[in-house]
Amino acid sequence: METVRVSASREYDVIIGTGILDTAGERIKAIKKPCRVCVVSDDTVFALYGERLRKSLENSGFSVCEFVFPHGEESKSLENFGKIQEFCAENSITRTDLIVALGGGVTGDLAGFAAASYLRGVDFVGIPTTVLSMVDSSVGGKTAVNLKAGKNLCGAFYQPILVLADCDTLGTLPHETFCEGCAEIIKYGMILDGEFLEFLQDNSISDNIEKVVKRCVEIKRDVVNRDEFENGDRKLLNFGHTIGHAVEKCSNLKISHGNAVAIGMVIAARGAYKTGLISEDFTKILLPVLKANDLPTECEFSADELYRAALSDKKRSLDTISLIVPEKFGLCKIVKVSVEELETFIELGLK
Repeated sequence: METVRVSASREYDVIIGTGILDTAGERIKAIKKPCRVCVVSDDTVFALYGERLRKSLENSGFSVCEFVFPHGEESKSLENFGKIQEFCAENSITRTDLIVALGGGVTGDLAGFAAASYLRGVDFVGIPTTVLSMVDSSVGGKTAVNLKAGKNLCGAFYQPILVLADCDTLGTLPHETFCEGCAEIIKYGMILDGEFLEFLQDNSISDNIEKVVKRCVEIKRDVVNRDEFENGDRKLLNFGHTIGHAVEKCSNLKISHGNAVAIGMVIAARGAYKTGLISEDFTKILLPVLKANDLPTECEFSADELYRAALSDKKRSLDTISLIVPEKFGLCKIVKVSVEELETFIELGLK
Protein backbone atom coordinates (compact mmCIF):
# COMPACT_ATOMS: atom_id res chain seq x y z
CA MET A 1 0.00 0.00 0.00
CA GLU A 2 1.35 3.42 -1.00
CA THR A 3 0.10 6.90 -0.17
CA VAL A 4 0.90 10.04 -2.17
CA ARG A 5 -0.06 13.36 -0.58
CA VAL A 6 -1.25 16.13 -2.91
CA SER A 7 -0.92 19.67 -1.56
CA ALA A 8 -3.02 21.83 -3.88
CA SER A 9 -5.73 24.29 -2.84
CA ARG A 10 -7.11 21.29 -0.95
CA GLU A 11 -4.77 18.68 0.51
CA TYR A 12 -5.67 15.02 0.04
CA ASP A 13 -4.21 11.54 -0.17
CA VAL A 14 -4.05 9.22 -3.14
CA ILE A 15 -3.98 5.68 -1.74
CA ILE A 16 -2.62 3.06 -4.14
CA GLY A 17 -2.64 -0.69 -3.65
CA THR A 18 -4.83 -3.80 -3.69
CA GLY A 19 -7.92 -4.74 -1.69
CA ILE A 20 -8.84 -1.08 -1.21
CA LEU A 21 -12.39 -1.12 -2.62
CA ASP A 22 -13.84 -3.21 0.21
CA THR A 23 -12.34 -0.83 2.78
CA ALA A 24 -13.50 2.34 0.98
CA GLY A 25 -16.16 3.10 3.59
CA GLU A 26 -13.80 3.06 6.56
CA ARG A 27 -11.15 5.03 4.65
CA ILE A 28 -13.67 7.74 3.77
CA LYS A 29 -15.06 7.70 7.32
CA ALA A 30 -11.57 8.45 8.62
CA ILE A 31 -11.76 11.91 7.01
CA LYS A 32 -15.52 12.57 6.80
CA LYS A 33 -18.24 11.59 9.22
CA PRO A 34 -21.08 9.41 7.85
CA CYS A 35 -23.46 11.28 5.58
CA ARG A 36 -25.55 10.86 2.43
CA VAL A 37 -23.45 9.60 -0.51
CA CYS A 38 -24.28 9.80 -4.22
CA VAL A 39 -22.24 7.18 -6.08
CA VAL A 40 -21.80 8.04 -9.78
CA SER A 41 -20.77 5.19 -12.07
CA ASP A 42 -21.32 3.84 -15.56
CA ASP A 43 -23.36 0.69 -16.18
CA THR A 44 -20.32 -1.51 -16.91
CA VAL A 45 -18.29 -0.57 -13.83
CA PHE A 46 -21.29 -0.49 -11.51
CA ALA A 47 -22.22 -4.05 -12.50
CA LEU A 48 -18.72 -5.15 -11.46
CA TYR A 49 -18.11 -3.12 -8.31
CA GLY A 50 -21.20 -1.14 -7.35
CA GLU A 51 -22.61 -3.50 -4.77
CA ARG A 52 -19.24 -3.98 -3.08
CA LEU A 53 -18.82 -0.23 -2.75
CA ARG A 54 -22.37 0.21 -1.46
CA LYS A 55 -21.81 -2.50 1.17
CA SER A 56 -18.54 -0.94 2.30
CA LEU A 57 -20.11 2.52 2.60
CA GLU A 58 -23.22 1.30 4.40
CA ASN A 59 -21.18 -0.81 6.80
CA SER A 60 -19.38 2.39 7.78
CA GLY A 61 -22.62 4.26 8.44
CA PHE A 62 -23.12 6.09 5.13
CA SER A 63 -26.49 6.31 3.38
CA VAL A 64 -26.14 5.57 -0.35
CA CYS A 65 -27.92 6.44 -3.58
CA GLU A 66 -26.58 5.66 -7.04
CA PHE A 67 -26.61 7.46 -10.39
CA VAL A 68 -25.69 5.01 -13.16
CA PHE A 69 -25.26 6.16 -16.75
CA PRO A 70 -24.42 4.42 -20.06
CA HIS A 71 -20.69 3.80 -20.48
CA GLY A 72 -18.71 5.63 -23.16
CA GLU A 73 -17.23 9.05 -23.94
CA GLU A 74 -20.57 10.18 -25.38
CA SER A 75 -21.95 10.23 -21.83
CA LYS A 76 -19.54 12.98 -20.75
CA SER A 77 -22.14 15.53 -21.76
CA LEU A 78 -24.02 18.54 -20.49
CA GLU A 79 -27.15 16.39 -20.55
CA ASN A 80 -25.78 13.87 -18.06
CA PHE A 81 -24.21 16.65 -16.01
CA GLY A 82 -27.69 18.13 -15.65
CA LYS A 83 -29.20 14.76 -14.81
CA ILE A 84 -26.75 14.30 -11.94
CA GLN A 85 -27.64 17.75 -10.59
CA GLU A 86 -31.34 16.87 -10.65
CA PHE A 87 -30.68 13.43 -9.14
CA CYS A 88 -28.74 14.95 -6.25
CA ALA A 89 -31.54 17.43 -5.57
CA GLU A 90 -34.22 14.72 -5.75
CA ASN A 91 -32.22 12.60 -3.29
CA SER A 92 -31.71 15.48 -0.84
CA ILE A 93 -27.92 15.67 -1.17
CA THR A 94 -26.76 18.65 0.91
CA ARG A 95 -23.52 20.61 1.10
CA THR A 96 -22.33 18.38 3.95
CA ASP A 97 -22.82 15.23 1.87
CA LEU A 98 -20.58 13.49 -0.65
CA ILE A 99 -20.31 12.48 -4.30
CA VAL A 100 -18.18 9.42 -5.10
CA ALA A 101 -16.97 8.65 -8.63
CA LEU A 102 -16.56 4.91 -9.27
CA GLY A 103 -15.06 4.30 -12.70
CA GLY A 104 -12.72 5.60 -15.36
CA GLY A 105 -11.92 9.03 -16.72
CA VAL A 106 -15.38 9.78 -18.07
CA THR A 107 -16.96 9.04 -14.69
CA GLY A 108 -14.37 11.02 -12.76
CA ASP A 109 -14.64 14.06 -15.01
CA LEU A 110 -18.44 14.01 -15.04
CA ALA A 111 -18.93 13.35 -11.32
CA GLY A 112 -16.18 15.79 -10.35
CA PHE A 113 -17.74 18.61 -12.35
CA ALA A 114 -21.13 17.78 -10.86
CA ALA A 115 -19.60 17.96 -7.36
CA ALA A 116 -17.94 21.28 -8.15
CA SER A 117 -21.23 22.78 -9.30
CA TYR A 118 -23.99 21.26 -7.18
CA LEU A 119 -24.84 23.68 -4.36
CA ARG A 120 -21.64 25.52 -5.39
CA GLY A 121 -19.55 22.58 -4.27
CA VAL A 122 -19.89 19.33 -2.31
CA ASP A 123 -17.09 16.98 -1.25
CA PHE A 124 -15.91 14.51 -3.83
CA VAL A 125 -14.03 11.18 -3.64
CA GLY A 126 -12.50 9.46 -6.67
CA ILE A 127 -12.29 5.68 -6.98
CA PRO A 128 -10.62 5.18 -10.38
CA THR A 129 -10.94 1.76 -12.02
CA THR A 130 -8.87 2.17 -15.20
CA VAL A 131 -5.17 2.68 -15.77
CA LEU A 132 -5.78 6.04 -17.41
CA SER A 133 -7.88 7.37 -14.55
CA MET A 134 -5.50 6.07 -11.85
CA VAL A 135 -2.38 7.62 -13.32
CA ASP A 136 -3.88 10.80 -14.70
CA SER A 137 -7.45 12.04 -14.61
CA SER A 138 -8.32 11.22 -10.98
CA VAL A 139 -5.48 13.41 -9.66
CA GLY A 140 -5.15 17.15 -10.00
CA GLY A 141 -8.68 18.49 -9.91
CA LYS A 142 -9.52 18.88 -13.60
CA THR A 143 -13.21 18.14 -14.13
CA ALA A 144 -15.22 18.71 -17.29
CA VAL A 145 -17.75 17.62 -19.86
CA ASN A 146 -17.49 17.79 -23.63
CA LEU A 147 -19.22 20.22 -25.95
CA LYS A 148 -19.98 19.71 -29.64
CA ALA A 149 -17.04 21.99 -30.42
CA GLY A 150 -14.52 19.86 -28.55
CA LYS A 151 -13.39 17.93 -25.48
CA ASN A 152 -13.46 19.25 -21.94
CA LEU A 153 -14.58 22.75 -22.90
CA CYS A 154 -17.00 23.09 -19.97
CA GLY A 155 -15.61 22.34 -16.53
CA ALA A 156 -13.89 23.47 -13.37
CA PHE A 157 -10.76 22.94 -11.28
CA TYR A 158 -12.06 21.07 -8.23
CA GLN A 159 -9.92 18.88 -6.01
CA PRO A 160 -11.25 15.69 -4.39
CA ILE A 161 -10.91 15.00 -0.68
CA LEU A 162 -9.52 11.49 -1.32
CA VAL A 163 -8.56 9.17 -4.18
CA LEU A 164 -8.62 5.39 -3.71
CA ALA A 165 -6.78 3.51 -6.48
CA ASP A 166 -7.42 -0.23 -6.09
CA CYS A 167 -5.19 -1.93 -8.65
CA ASP A 168 -7.25 -5.12 -8.33
CA THR A 169 -9.94 -3.42 -10.42
CA LEU A 170 -7.56 -3.32 -13.38
CA GLY A 171 -7.81 -7.10 -13.65
CA THR A 172 -11.23 -6.85 -15.30
CA LEU A 173 -10.13 -4.39 -17.98
CA PRO A 174 -10.08 -5.52 -21.62
CA HIS A 175 -6.53 -5.60 -23.01
CA GLU A 176 -7.16 -2.59 -25.26
CA THR A 177 -8.48 -0.51 -22.37
CA PHE A 178 -5.47 -1.37 -20.23
CA CYS A 179 -3.14 -0.42 -23.08
CA GLU A 180 -4.75 2.95 -23.76
CA GLY A 181 -3.93 3.97 -20.20
CA CYS A 182 -0.30 3.15 -20.95
CA ALA A 183 -0.21 6.14 -23.31
CA GLU A 184 -0.55 8.50 -20.35
CA ILE A 185 2.13 6.53 -18.47
CA ILE A 186 4.57 6.89 -21.36
CA LYS A 187 3.67 10.58 -21.52
CA TYR A 188 4.92 11.07 -17.96
CA GLY A 189 8.29 9.55 -18.79
CA MET A 190 8.59 11.68 -21.91
CA ILE A 191 7.76 15.00 -20.26
CA LEU A 192 9.58 14.94 -16.94
CA ASP A 193 11.41 11.73 -15.96
CA GLY A 194 14.09 10.16 -18.13
CA GLU A 195 14.84 7.46 -15.53
CA PHE A 196 11.18 6.44 -15.52
CA LEU A 197 11.16 6.44 -19.32
CA GLU A 198 14.14 4.08 -19.32
CA PHE A 199 12.26 1.81 -16.91
CA LEU A 200 9.27 1.75 -19.28
CA GLN A 201 11.54 0.86 -22.19
CA ASP A 202 12.93 -2.15 -20.34
CA ASN A 203 10.03 -3.42 -18.22
CA SER A 204 6.42 -4.55 -18.48
CA ILE A 205 3.91 -2.02 -17.21
CA SER A 206 1.37 -4.67 -16.24
CA ASP A 207 3.95 -6.59 -14.18
CA ASN A 208 4.86 -3.43 -12.25
CA ILE A 209 1.53 -1.69 -12.12
CA GLU A 210 1.54 -0.44 -8.50
CA LYS A 211 5.05 0.98 -8.88
CA VAL A 212 4.11 2.62 -12.18
CA VAL A 213 0.85 4.11 -10.86
CA LYS A 214 2.66 5.55 -7.83
CA ARG A 215 5.39 7.17 -9.95
CA CYS A 216 2.88 8.74 -12.33
CA VAL A 217 0.84 10.11 -9.43
CA GLU A 218 4.02 11.52 -7.86
CA ILE A 219 4.96 13.29 -11.09
CA LYS A 220 1.49 14.74 -11.50
CA ARG A 221 1.39 15.68 -7.80
CA ASP A 222 4.60 17.67 -8.16
CA VAL A 223 3.32 19.49 -11.24
CA VAL A 224 -0.09 20.27 -9.71
CA ASN A 225 1.49 21.49 -6.47
CA ARG A 226 3.49 24.02 -8.52
CA ASP A 227 0.79 25.01 -10.99
CA GLU A 228 -2.70 23.91 -9.99
CA PHE A 229 -4.55 26.10 -12.49
CA GLU A 230 -2.42 25.41 -15.57
CA ASN A 231 -0.76 28.77 -16.00
CA GLY A 232 2.70 27.29 -16.59
CA ASP A 233 4.30 23.89 -16.04
CA ARG A 234 1.02 22.00 -15.86
CA LYS A 235 0.64 22.52 -19.60
CA LEU A 236 3.40 19.92 -20.00
CA LEU A 237 0.85 17.29 -19.03
CA ASN A 238 -0.88 18.01 -22.34
CA PHE A 239 1.86 16.36 -24.43
CA GLY A 240 0.00 14.64 -27.26
CA HIS A 241 -3.36 16.03 -26.17
CA THR A 242 -3.96 18.97 -28.52
CA ILE A 243 -3.67 16.77 -31.59
CA GLY A 244 -5.01 13.77 -29.68
CA HIS A 245 -8.24 15.61 -28.91
CA ALA A 246 -8.47 16.49 -32.60
CA VAL A 247 -8.10 12.80 -33.48
CA GLU A 248 -10.91 11.95 -31.06
CA LYS A 249 -13.15 14.63 -32.54
CA CYS A 250 -12.47 13.57 -36.13
CA SER A 251 -13.33 9.98 -35.22
CA ASN A 252 -16.59 11.04 -33.56
CA LEU A 253 -15.09 9.63 -30.34
CA LYS A 254 -14.66 6.15 -31.85
CA ILE A 255 -10.91 6.41 -31.19
CA SER A 256 -10.40 6.32 -27.43
CA HIS A 257 -8.59 9.04 -25.51
CA GLY A 258 -5.49 6.98 -24.76
CA ASN A 259 -5.11 5.78 -28.33
CA ALA A 260 -5.60 9.32 -29.59
CA VAL A 261 -2.95 10.65 -27.19
CA ALA A 262 -0.49 8.01 -28.43
CA ILE A 263 -1.06 9.22 -32.00
CA GLY A 264 -0.88 12.84 -30.86
CA MET A 265 2.49 12.33 -29.17
CA VAL A 266 3.97 10.86 -32.34
CA ILE A 267 2.65 13.69 -34.51
CA ALA A 268 3.90 16.29 -32.01
CA ALA A 269 7.38 14.77 -31.82
CA ARG A 270 7.75 14.33 -35.58
CA GLY A 271 6.21 17.70 -36.39
CA ALA A 272 8.52 19.49 -33.95
CA TYR A 273 11.58 17.82 -35.49
CA LYS A 274 10.60 18.44 -39.09
CA THR A 275 9.69 22.09 -38.48
CA GLY A 276 13.00 22.72 -36.73
CA LEU A 277 11.55 23.39 -33.27
CA ILE A 278 13.81 20.63 -31.91
CA SER A 279 17.05 19.14 -33.18
CA GLU A 280 16.40 15.45 -32.48
CA ASP A 281 13.80 13.03 -33.81
CA PHE A 282 12.22 11.61 -30.65
CA THR A 283 9.93 9.28 -32.55
CA LYS A 284 12.83 6.79 -32.43
CA ILE A 285 12.17 6.64 -28.67
CA LEU A 286 8.40 6.93 -28.77
CA LEU A 287 7.54 4.44 -31.49
CA PRO A 288 9.12 1.32 -29.91
CA VAL A 289 7.66 1.90 -26.43
CA LEU A 290 4.20 2.70 -27.83
CA LYS A 291 4.22 -0.37 -30.06
CA ALA A 292 5.43 -2.55 -27.19
CA ASN A 293 2.25 -1.56 -25.35
CA ASP A 294 0.00 -2.19 -28.38
CA LEU A 295 -0.73 1.49 -28.93
CA PRO A 296 -1.39 3.05 -32.36
CA THR A 297 1.20 5.32 -33.96
CA GLU A 298 -0.48 6.31 -37.23
CA CYS A 299 -3.50 8.42 -38.11
CA GLU A 300 -6.12 8.02 -40.83
CA PHE A 301 -7.16 11.69 -40.87
CA SER A 302 -5.72 14.43 -43.04
CA ALA A 303 -3.76 17.42 -41.79
CA ASP A 304 -6.64 19.69 -42.77
CA GLU A 305 -9.17 17.65 -40.78
CA LEU A 306 -6.97 17.58 -37.68
CA TYR A 307 -6.10 21.27 -38.01
CA ARG A 308 -9.74 22.34 -38.12
CA ALA A 309 -10.56 20.15 -35.13
CA ALA A 310 -7.56 21.44 -33.15
CA LEU A 311 -8.61 25.08 -33.55
CA SER A 312 -11.26 24.59 -30.86
CA ASP A 313 -8.69 23.33 -28.35
CA LYS A 314 -8.87 25.11 -24.98
CA LYS A 315 -5.11 25.78 -25.11
CA ARG A 316 -5.60 28.18 -28.00
CA SER A 317 -5.16 31.86 -27.21
CA LEU A 318 -6.23 34.31 -29.92
CA ASP A 319 -3.97 33.51 -32.88
CA THR A 320 -1.54 31.16 -31.12
CA ILE A 321 -1.76 27.70 -29.61
CA SER A 322 0.52 26.05 -27.04
CA LEU A 323 2.13 22.79 -28.10
CA ILE A 324 4.18 20.44 -25.94
CA VAL A 325 7.22 19.00 -27.71
CA PRO A 326 10.23 16.89 -26.60
CA GLU A 327 13.41 18.82 -25.82
CA LYS A 328 15.64 16.12 -24.32
CA PHE A 329 15.28 12.49 -23.28
CA GLY A 330 12.66 12.60 -20.53
CA LEU A 331 12.01 16.32 -20.84
CA CYS A 332 9.48 18.33 -22.84
CA LYS A 333 8.97 22.05 -23.32
CA ILE A 334 6.10 24.38 -24.14
CA VAL A 335 6.20 26.22 -27.46
CA LYS A 336 3.71 28.59 -28.99
CA VAL A 337 2.94 28.42 -32.69
CA SER A 338 0.59 30.56 -34.74
CA VAL A 339 -2.61 28.98 -35.94
CA GLU A 340 -1.28 29.42 -39.47
CA GLU A 341 1.80 27.34 -38.60
CA LEU A 342 -0.25 24.63 -36.91
CA GLU A 343 -1.51 22.99 -40.12
CA THR A 344 2.04 22.70 -41.47
CA PHE A 345 3.18 21.30 -38.13
CA ILE A 346 0.47 18.63 -38.26
CA GLU A 347 1.07 17.86 -41.94
CA LEU A 348 4.78 17.24 -41.34
CA GLY A 349 3.98 15.29 -38.18
CA LEU A 350 1.84 12.84 -40.12
CA LYS A 351 4.61 11.83 -42.54
